[in-house]
Amino acid sequence: MSHVLPAMRNIYSVLMTRNLQKKIQVSTAHSFAVLTSSYPPSSGAFNPAIADSLMKPILQFLALTNAPFMINAYPFFAYKSNPGEVSLEYVLFEDKVGIRDPNTGLVYYNMFDAQLDAIFAAMGALGYPNVSLTVTETGWPSGGDANEAGATVSNAQTYHTNLMKHLSSAKGTPLRPNANLEVYYFALFNENLKPGPSSERHYGLFKPDGTKVYNFTFTQAPSGSSSSGATVPKVLGIVKWGTFFFTYVGMMGL
Repeated sequence: MSHVLPAMRNIYSVLMTRNLQKKIQVSTAHSFAVLTSSYPPSSGAFNPAIADSLMKPILQFLALTNAPFMINAYPFFAYKSNPGEVSLEYVLFEDKVGIRDPNTGLVYYNMFDAQLDAIFAAMGALGYPNVSLTVTETGWPSGGDANEAGATVSNAQTYHTNLMKHLSSAKGTPLRPNANLEVYYFALFNENLKPGPSSERHYGLFKPDGTKVYNFTFTQAPSGSSSSGATVPKVLGIVKWGTFFFTYVGMMGL
Protein backbone atom coordinates (compact mmCIF):
# COMPACT_ATOMS: atom_id res chain seq x y z
CA MET A 1 0.00 0.00 0.00
CA SER A 2 2.79 2.39 0.85
CA HIS A 3 4.09 2.24 -2.73
CA VAL A 4 0.85 3.36 -4.42
CA LEU A 5 1.08 7.11 -3.95
CA PRO A 6 4.83 7.34 -4.74
CA ALA A 7 4.15 5.42 -7.97
CA MET A 8 1.35 7.85 -8.86
CA ARG A 9 3.67 10.78 -8.23
CA ASN A 10 6.38 9.22 -10.38
CA ILE A 11 3.99 8.70 -13.28
CA TYR A 12 2.70 12.25 -12.97
CA SER A 13 6.28 13.59 -12.97
CA VAL A 14 7.01 11.75 -16.20
CA LEU A 15 3.86 13.16 -17.78
CA MET A 16 4.93 16.66 -16.76
CA THR A 17 8.26 16.27 -18.56
CA ARG A 18 6.27 15.64 -21.73
CA ASN A 19 3.62 18.29 -21.02
CA LEU A 20 0.92 15.60 -20.90
CA GLN A 21 -0.26 16.11 -17.30
CA LYS A 22 -3.41 17.95 -18.42
CA LYS A 23 -4.31 15.31 -20.99
CA ILE A 24 -3.67 12.18 -18.94
CA GLN A 25 -4.95 11.85 -15.38
CA VAL A 26 -3.26 9.70 -12.78
CA SER A 27 -5.38 7.89 -10.18
CA THR A 28 -5.85 4.46 -8.65
CA ALA A 29 -8.89 2.22 -8.17
CA HIS A 30 -10.17 1.29 -4.71
CA SER A 31 -12.32 -1.49 -3.35
CA PHE A 32 -15.44 -0.31 -1.53
CA ALA A 33 -13.86 -1.97 1.52
CA VAL A 34 -11.80 1.21 2.08
CA LEU A 35 -14.91 2.41 3.94
CA THR A 36 -15.80 1.24 7.42
CA SER A 37 -19.14 3.05 7.36
CA SER A 38 -21.49 3.59 4.43
CA TYR A 39 -24.99 3.60 5.95
CA PRO A 40 -26.58 6.02 6.02
CA PRO A 41 -24.61 7.56 3.14
CA SER A 42 -23.90 10.72 5.13
CA SER A 43 -21.95 8.62 7.66
CA GLY A 44 -19.49 7.46 4.99
CA ALA A 45 -16.01 7.18 6.50
CA PHE A 46 -12.72 5.65 5.46
CA ASN A 47 -11.15 2.89 7.53
CA PRO A 48 -9.26 4.69 10.35
CA ALA A 49 -6.27 2.40 9.76
CA ILE A 50 -5.67 4.01 6.36
CA ALA A 51 -7.65 7.26 6.47
CA ASP A 52 -4.86 9.65 7.47
CA SER A 53 -1.86 7.61 6.37
CA LEU A 54 -3.04 6.65 2.87
CA MET A 55 -6.40 8.05 1.78
CA LYS A 56 -5.82 11.67 2.79
CA PRO A 57 -2.46 11.98 0.94
CA ILE A 58 -4.00 10.34 -2.14
CA LEU A 59 -6.93 12.76 -2.02
CA GLN A 60 -4.52 15.66 -1.69
CA PHE A 61 -2.68 14.47 -4.79
CA LEU A 62 -5.95 14.05 -6.73
CA ALA A 63 -7.13 17.52 -5.71
CA LEU A 64 -3.85 19.12 -6.78
CA THR A 65 -3.79 17.32 -10.13
CA ASN A 66 -7.54 17.56 -10.82
CA ALA A 67 -7.90 13.79 -11.09
CA PRO A 68 -10.85 11.67 -9.92
CA PHE A 69 -11.10 9.32 -6.98
CA MET A 70 -11.77 5.84 -8.37
CA ILE A 71 -14.06 3.32 -6.68
CA ASN A 72 -15.40 -0.15 -7.47
CA ALA A 73 -19.09 -0.19 -6.50
CA TYR A 74 -20.98 -3.48 -6.34
CA PRO A 75 -24.46 -3.41 -4.75
CA PHE A 76 -24.53 -7.17 -5.42
CA PHE A 77 -22.06 -7.80 -2.61
CA ALA A 78 -24.29 -6.03 -0.09
CA TYR A 79 -27.31 -8.06 -1.22
CA LYS A 80 -25.34 -11.33 -1.27
CA SER A 81 -24.13 -10.74 2.30
CA ASN A 82 -27.56 -9.97 3.72
CA PRO A 83 -30.48 -10.80 1.40
CA GLY A 84 -32.86 -10.85 4.35
CA GLU A 85 -32.23 -7.19 5.17
CA VAL A 86 -31.26 -5.65 1.82
CA SER A 87 -34.10 -5.27 -0.68
CA LEU A 88 -33.51 -6.77 -4.13
CA GLU A 89 -35.54 -3.91 -5.62
CA TYR A 90 -33.22 -1.41 -3.92
CA VAL A 91 -30.04 -2.89 -5.41
CA LEU A 92 -31.63 -3.33 -8.87
CA PHE A 93 -32.81 0.31 -9.20
CA GLU A 94 -36.47 -0.70 -8.77
CA ASP A 95 -37.29 0.68 -5.32
CA LYS A 96 -40.27 3.06 -5.50
CA VAL A 97 -40.41 3.98 -1.81
CA GLY A 98 -36.81 4.90 -1.12
CA ILE A 99 -34.68 5.05 2.02
CA ARG A 100 -34.27 8.37 3.80
CA ASP A 101 -30.93 9.46 5.22
CA PRO A 102 -31.86 10.80 8.69
CA ASN A 103 -28.90 13.19 8.74
CA THR A 104 -29.49 14.91 5.40
CA GLY A 105 -33.11 14.16 4.62
CA LEU A 106 -32.07 12.89 1.20
CA VAL A 107 -34.01 9.91 -0.16
CA TYR A 108 -32.25 7.07 -1.97
CA TYR A 109 -34.02 4.81 -4.44
CA ASN A 110 -31.04 2.60 -5.22
CA MET A 111 -27.91 1.41 -3.46
CA PHE A 112 -25.61 2.51 -6.30
CA ASP A 113 -26.29 6.18 -5.51
CA ALA A 114 -26.06 5.50 -1.78
CA GLN A 115 -22.63 3.90 -2.17
CA LEU A 116 -21.32 6.80 -4.24
CA ASP A 117 -22.62 9.37 -1.78
CA ALA A 118 -20.97 7.45 1.07
CA ILE A 119 -17.68 7.93 -0.79
CA PHE A 120 -18.41 11.63 -1.31
CA ALA A 121 -19.15 11.93 2.41
CA ALA A 122 -15.93 10.11 3.35
CA MET A 123 -13.87 12.40 1.11
CA GLY A 124 -15.59 15.43 2.58
CA ALA A 125 -14.84 14.23 6.10
CA LEU A 126 -11.13 14.29 5.24
CA GLY A 127 -11.42 17.79 3.83
CA TYR A 128 -11.75 17.02 0.11
CA PRO A 129 -15.44 17.39 -0.80
CA ASN A 130 -14.79 18.59 -4.34
CA VAL A 131 -12.74 15.70 -5.72
CA SER A 132 -14.66 14.08 -8.58
CA LEU A 133 -15.61 10.41 -8.60
CA THR A 134 -15.19 7.71 -11.24
CA VAL A 135 -16.76 4.25 -10.90
CA THR A 136 -14.03 1.97 -12.21
CA GLU A 137 -16.10 -1.19 -11.82
CA THR A 138 -19.73 -2.09 -11.34
CA GLY A 139 -21.73 -5.06 -12.51
CA TRP A 140 -23.89 -8.02 -11.55
CA PRO A 141 -23.15 -11.75 -11.97
CA SER A 142 -25.40 -13.92 -14.14
CA GLY A 143 -24.62 -17.04 -12.13
CA GLY A 144 -23.23 -18.10 -8.78
CA ASP A 145 -23.08 -20.74 -6.07
CA ALA A 146 -26.14 -21.88 -4.14
CA ASN A 147 -25.34 -19.46 -1.31
CA GLU A 148 -24.90 -16.44 -3.62
CA ALA A 149 -28.35 -14.91 -3.49
CA GLY A 150 -29.43 -12.92 -6.52
CA ALA A 151 -26.77 -14.17 -8.94
CA THR A 152 -29.05 -14.92 -11.89
CA VAL A 153 -29.23 -14.03 -15.57
CA SER A 154 -32.49 -12.16 -15.01
CA ASN A 155 -31.06 -9.99 -12.22
CA ALA A 156 -27.86 -9.29 -14.18
CA GLN A 157 -29.92 -8.12 -17.14
CA THR A 158 -32.13 -5.99 -14.91
CA TYR A 159 -29.15 -4.37 -13.19
CA HIS A 160 -27.49 -3.53 -16.51
CA THR A 161 -30.69 -2.17 -18.08
CA ASN A 162 -31.62 -0.03 -15.10
CA LEU A 163 -28.07 1.24 -14.63
CA MET A 164 -28.10 2.44 -18.25
CA LYS A 165 -31.41 4.23 -17.68
CA HIS A 166 -30.10 5.78 -14.49
CA LEU A 167 -26.90 7.05 -16.11
CA SER A 168 -28.81 8.34 -19.13
CA SER A 169 -30.88 10.55 -16.83
CA ALA A 170 -27.66 12.48 -15.98
CA LYS A 171 -29.05 13.27 -12.52
CA GLY A 172 -25.90 12.54 -10.59
CA THR A 173 -26.58 11.42 -7.01
CA PRO A 174 -28.85 12.88 -4.29
CA LEU A 175 -25.82 14.46 -2.56
CA ARG A 176 -24.13 15.51 -5.82
CA PRO A 177 -26.97 16.09 -8.32
CA ASN A 178 -24.61 17.83 -10.73
CA ALA A 179 -21.92 15.14 -10.60
CA ASN A 180 -20.67 14.21 -14.06
CA LEU A 181 -20.08 10.53 -13.35
CA GLU A 182 -17.87 8.24 -15.39
CA VAL A 183 -18.80 4.59 -15.07
CA TYR A 184 -17.10 1.43 -16.31
CA TYR A 185 -19.05 -1.80 -16.51
CA PHE A 186 -17.50 -5.07 -15.38
CA ALA A 187 -16.97 -7.13 -17.45
CA LEU A 188 -16.71 -7.82 -21.16
CA PHE A 189 -16.34 -11.63 -21.02
CA ASN A 190 -17.04 -14.36 -18.49
CA GLU A 191 -13.73 -15.56 -17.01
CA ASN A 192 -13.96 -19.34 -16.80
CA LEU A 193 -10.60 -19.80 -15.02
CA LYS A 194 -11.01 -17.08 -12.40
CA PRO A 195 -10.73 -18.42 -8.83
CA GLY A 196 -13.15 -17.78 -6.01
CA PRO A 197 -16.94 -18.12 -5.82
CA SER A 198 -18.78 -19.11 -8.99
CA SER A 199 -20.13 -15.58 -9.36
CA GLU A 200 -16.59 -14.36 -10.11
CA ARG A 201 -16.75 -16.32 -13.38
CA HIS A 202 -20.10 -14.88 -14.45
CA TYR A 203 -19.80 -11.08 -14.66
CA GLY A 204 -19.35 -10.95 -18.42
CA LEU A 205 -21.70 -9.54 -21.00
CA PHE A 206 -20.43 -12.22 -23.38
CA LYS A 207 -19.62 -15.90 -23.13
CA PRO A 208 -16.18 -17.12 -24.25
CA ASP A 209 -17.65 -18.08 -27.64
CA GLY A 210 -18.72 -14.47 -28.24
CA THR A 211 -22.46 -14.92 -27.71
CA LYS A 212 -24.33 -12.61 -25.35
CA VAL A 213 -25.09 -13.85 -21.85
CA TYR A 214 -28.30 -11.81 -22.05
CA ASN A 215 -29.69 -9.16 -24.36
CA PHE A 216 -28.45 -5.68 -23.53
CA THR A 217 -27.93 -2.27 -25.07
CA PHE A 218 -25.87 0.80 -24.23
CA THR A 219 -28.45 3.17 -25.67
CA GLN A 220 -31.43 4.60 -23.86
CA ALA A 221 -34.15 6.89 -25.14
CA PRO A 222 -34.50 10.11 -23.10
CA SER A 223 -37.63 10.36 -20.99
CA GLY A 224 -40.62 11.33 -23.09
CA SER A 225 -38.87 10.84 -26.43
CA SER A 226 -39.21 8.24 -29.15
CA SER A 227 -36.77 5.38 -29.56
CA SER A 228 -35.34 7.11 -32.63
CA GLY A 229 -33.92 9.76 -30.30
CA ALA A 230 -31.88 7.28 -28.27
CA THR A 231 -28.82 8.60 -26.49
CA VAL A 232 -25.88 7.05 -24.70
CA PRO A 233 -24.56 7.88 -21.23
CA LYS A 234 -21.92 10.56 -21.70
CA VAL A 235 -19.04 8.36 -20.62
CA LEU A 236 -19.31 4.64 -20.11
CA GLY A 237 -16.93 1.81 -20.70
CA ILE A 238 -16.34 -1.87 -20.30
CA VAL A 239 -13.59 -3.22 -18.10
CA LYS A 240 -12.06 -6.17 -19.93
CA TRP A 241 -11.01 -9.02 -17.64
CA GLY A 242 -10.61 -6.70 -14.68
CA THR A 243 -7.75 -4.69 -16.17
CA PHE A 244 -7.73 -1.06 -17.16
CA PHE A 245 -8.41 -1.74 -20.80
CA PHE A 246 -11.34 0.60 -21.31
CA THR A 247 -13.67 0.50 -24.28
CA TYR A 248 -15.52 3.80 -24.41
CA VAL A 249 -19.12 4.02 -25.49
CA GLY A 250 -19.94 7.24 -27.28
CA MET A 251 -22.69 8.64 -29.46
CA MET A 252 -21.55 6.38 -32.28
CA GLY A 253 -22.02 3.21 -30.20
CA LEU A 254 -19.52 0.58 -29.12
